[in-house]
Amino acid sequence: MSGVPAVDALLGRVASVAGREVTYEPLAGGLSHHIYLVTADADRYVLRVLEPAVSAAGLGVPPAAEVENTLAAARTGIGARVVEVLPDVPALLLEFLPGRTLGAADVRDPDRAEPIATACRALHSGERFGNDFDIFAKRDELLDLCARHDLPVPAGYHDHDDAVGRLRATLAAAPLPTVPCHNDLLPENFIQAPDGRVRIIDYQLSGNNDPAFELGDIAAEADLDPDQAGRLAAAYFGPEHNAALLARVRLNLIASNVTWTLWFAVHCGLITKGDSGFDYAGEAADKWGQAVRDLTATDFGRLLDTAAGRRPAHRP
Repeated sequence: MSGVPAVDALLGRVASVAGREVTYEPLAGGLSHHIYLVTADADRYVLRVLEPAVSAAGLGVPPAAEVENTLAAARTGIGARVVEVLPDVPALLLEFLPGRTLGAADVRDPDRAEPIATACRALHSGERFGNDFDIFAKRDELLDLCARHDLPVPAGYHDHDDAVGRLRATLAAAPLPTVPCHNDLLPENFIQAPDGRVRIIDYQLSGNNDPAFELGDIAAEADLDPDQAGRLAAAYFGPEHNAALLARVRLNLIASNVTWTLWFAVHCGLITKGDSGFDYAGEAADKWGQAVRDLTATDFGRLLDTAAGRRPAHRP
């Protein structure tokens, strides 16, 4: 990375905190950008300083796109309000969202399926983002980066290319209309406010996409079982929920793990170069293990057929 930015200098340019008593401290949890909790008198904000090397390595959308998408998400009421933008840095001063940062166990809680689905529907019904996102195109991009930079991928990764190809073809055959999606909804990107409403932060990989990928990605990041994924899909799609949509969500769960395996491999090889307190290689191996589990499961073929409408989900 390009190094820790001069936060004092940046805050000196932010009109919203000018002339106030300002302190700041790093916020834990971000894997790519520089994030700080800023206190100005009694008010709290989040300073998000975007790292250009991240998008240059294919690990995020271009900074200008992330800024615009963050602004669009804020206008839905689901993203944090944007207080100020320093476009040349680039950096964002955001409202601090009080509440609970969710974990995987929270996302698996049946009572949270509805508020999470409600937050996703609100984001997806907002104005379209300025860029598109496709998980398989991202896989192609990351594989190319691994090849060009001689970065290791998990052992046996290409042994399952045929199954991934079948998965890709099935999802492409009858795509859902794209909507503005977050595309990286690990549990920690959900903040549950004291009133129970769920907000969504961090638009590093945002873009217009199939909403079933959004749900599948949530399911992958929280390791939801089929029943839990079905509950989330039912909460999101409502009366339109059916076996084909659920199969589509579960297939996108697999696509998420297949591709984000490479995200961690590239991040380790090109950004942190192994010099990090986070185990990127271990995370890549874990995601790939889950992907192999599902690509080789006895019901993988049935999911493909169900999503494609080739036969009922369950035979008598």
